[in-house]
Amino acid sequence: MEAILKHFPYLTDIQKEQFQQLDSLYHEWNEKINVISRKDIDALYTKHVLHSLGIAKIQSFEPGTFVLDVGTGGGFPGIPLAILFPETRFYLIDVIAKKIKVVQAVADALGLKNVKAEQIRAENVKGDFDFIVSRAVTNMPDFVSWVKTKIKKQHKHELKNGILYLKGGDLTEELKDFPKATLYDLADFFEDEFFETKKVVHLPLKFTI
Repeated sequence: MEAILKHFPYLTDIQKEQFQQLDSLYHEWNEKINVISRKDIDALYTKHVLHSLGIAKIQSFEPGTFVLDVGTGGGFPGIPLAILFPETRFYLIDVIAKKIKVVQAVADALGLKNVKAEQIRAENVKGDFDFIVSRAVTNMPDFVSWVKTKIKKQHKHELKNGILYLKGGDLTEELKDFPKATLYDLADFFEDEFFETKKVVHLPLKFTI
């Protein structure tokens, strides 16, 4: 929690309380439904919450923005981003029903009115979005094929509408067909060694259709 406050010092009291509650909520739910690995649950704030908020270091979402989180798992990056941006709508999807059960329970417990969670495949989602976020659910070519028709044409952010993807390691081969992708090193923002190889990949609209 200290790391969250250090890197995001302007939180409201409500946001601080919501971030604080994540620890007990995920520990409680993880006992029932394993959505976070046992070795990672004690590093929840670094490896899951702060990692998710790396997207916010690259782009703040304007009020009224609509964001799709594909393969959200236990709610990452969608839940931390929904706390940080209460005026942005988040649609969190996963193909595994028990994970969506946890996401919905956490969102309800936190009082997040800006979160919708559903068990559905990305290919079957209707509507369009300003940004599509995810955390390493698959390789970029496959991911693009799932979501390429679901991005709004009209931009209202510094970054063009498109994909904001959390991924680690050497992405040279994976991104060779996407020359306009931009990589942002999370180690530039967060000092923990966990972030040494972690990146946010931004892939704008015109390269995803």
